[in-house]
Amino acid sequence: MSPYGRPFGKLGPSVWVLLICFFYGMQSREASGRSESPNVILLYTDDQGSLDVNCYGAPDLHTPNMDRLANSGIRFTQAYAHTVCCPSRAALLTGRHPQRSGVGEWTQVSPWEARGSNMALAEVTLAEAFRKAGYETALFGKWHLGADLDHGPLSQGFDEFFGFRGGFVHNTHHYFLHGEGVHDLWDGSEEIDRDGEYFPEMITDRALKFLEKNRQNPFFLYLSFNSPHYPMNPRPEDFERYKQLEEPRRSYAAFVTTTDHYIGMVLDHLESLGLRENTIIVFQSDNGHEYTSHQRIKSADHVSGLPEGYNYGPGGDAGYTGKWIGHKYDLYEGGIRTPAILSYPAKIRGNQKRDQLITVMDWFPTLLDLCGIQHSDHQFDGQNLVSLLDDMNAPSPHKVVHYQWYYSWMVREGDWKLYYRVESGKEENTGTLMLLNLADDLPERKNYLEEKPHLAERLKALHLAWEKDVSH
Repeated sequence: MSPYGRPFGKLGPSVWVLLICFFYGMQSREASGRSESPNVILLYTDDQGSLDVNCYGAPDLHTPNMDRLANSGIRFTQAYAHTVCCPSRAALLTGRHPQRSGVGEWTQVSPWEARGSNMALAEVTLAEAFRKAGYETALFGKWHLGADLDHGPLSQGFDEFFGFRGGFVHNTHHYFLHGEGVHDLWDGSEEIDRDGEYFPEMITDRALKFLEKNRQNPFFLYLSFNSPHYPMNPRPEDFERYKQLEEPRRSYAAFVTTTDHYIGMVLDHLESLGLRENTIIVFQSDNGHEYTSHQRIKSADHVSGLPEGYNYGPGGDAGYTGKWIGHKYDLYEGGIRTPAILSYPAKIRGNQKRDQLITVMDWFPTLLDLCGIQHSDHQFDGQNLVSLLDDMNAPSPHKVVHYQWYYSWMVREGDWKLYYRVESGKEENTGTLMLLNLADDLPERKNYLEEKPHLAERLKALHLAWEKDVSH
């Protein structure tokens, strides 16, 4: 009899044995091929300050799972993201300067408003590259690259999307709170109502189900947190943990720890599925910490139902930057330098540190290389970091870096940074030009413009050439 209870028939037992061996051999080869294709997870936090992880030197923070990632991989101490949310996400997903994809200003917040700025559909995203290579792809959390319904995650390579399209939401009511407010919660292309449910819990739950469903398939998961961005809605037990801290640090620290808790759930589930060794995890924040004191609801009939006067802002400057100055919205180090960790236990030894300059744009070419995916027709601004992963003494691949947001811009070469800073809402010609040195004991406090005018002129020429290049 055959193993399925049927007679061998005319084939004979020896032929059946060969067929069965072939069948199981095919399964074995498929399993072997599966094991050779690493999974990829991007963990992107929102407004988490330059040093706001315990292992980065914030002793008042409880972040055991972020620290756990660092212990299993490489911690980068000079990682640049961007100064605000949407250009940071464009740079992450495209490996290119956000100006190339039309994200040099705030993107459209609501699909119901007049057509605004959206990331160009012609841009190739990480999700598109991984899906083309046979990966299952998903984004759970924040998009913030334009809310127009003809754009969005499902139009840019993601098989699944659950989250919001705009800049932030209240974590239990799921409304964008600026102005008159906009409800913003989506499952794929369908707007849904799950009022009262906790957003970090919902996106983590979807992530765990995605991992379970694709345990036999290579996957690319982008888990894009809404925390610790305001409004500060940490878990009560995390808020209680920091009762010794004063506000605004207390609420901010609690929300960082809430984020850490959900990262831990993902790591634990990967381990339970036997997937942790062969999963590449990149952890980074999108920009520096928020600092504004007040963001208040100004109308009595706000669509969220929250009362007039409700203050959903962070309450002040709560982040930790050490010797660096700056915060979200500016191009000082505290605005663009963020925590960043890469963990890949199967191939990269843990508990390492790299001090070389890297950027968020570098993850695209680096991840493709680590996963053996060819994408030679793509023009990257990011650089492949594999040589730096292999050799702690390898130089940074970046000799010059450029950033721009509205009228403000900066160019950095070595330790020198030329920064043209325009206050938010001001005209282009109202800015201040500063030549700053990052090697100073107190970096970015002294303006060397009058002492080194020729250096400033050369750096400005580099900026103008870059500006011309990315505007095409």
